[in-house]
Amino acid sequence: MAIEDENLDDVISSLIDDVPDDESGTESPSLPMPAPASPNADPVSLTERAAKQIRKIRDNEDLDENLYLRVAVEGGGCSGLSYKLGFDIRTDEDEVIKSQGFEVIVNPKHMMYLNGIKIDYPDGLDARGFTFDNPNASESCGCGSSFAV
Repeated sequence: MAIEDENLDDVISSLIDDVPDDESGTESPSLPMPAPASPNADPVSLTERAAKQIRKIRDNEDLDENLYLRVAVEGGGCSGLSYKLGFDIRTDEDEVIKSQGFEVIVNPKHMMYLNGIKIDYPDGLDARGFTFDNPNASESCGCGSSFAV
């Protein structure tokens, strides 16, 4: 399940394009900037449960060893931005973050929305699937798959 970089980049670029202010003529972002994550926080971290599930998916799908776990965002969802998680080819632009034995790749354009995120995989009766604890989100939808800043 590869993410199409051109499509993601176009969506993110359209979300963070600068627009001029009324009188000052300076540039300002069209979306509010998220607050920076704690300086001690990992940029992207996986819990043990998430890492276990990712290993299981990788083994069951017999994925190529050259594929990395990509964490990304795209426009959409009830709150405005949606999380994307999948295996993809690493590009020269990608930031590489190590967590739980995985090399996680993130496009630097997405990092402002993802910095400090913790990815978990609860496996109980009330919750199942990947969850995203994002310190940059000002709100999120009920299912936790989309957020706003």
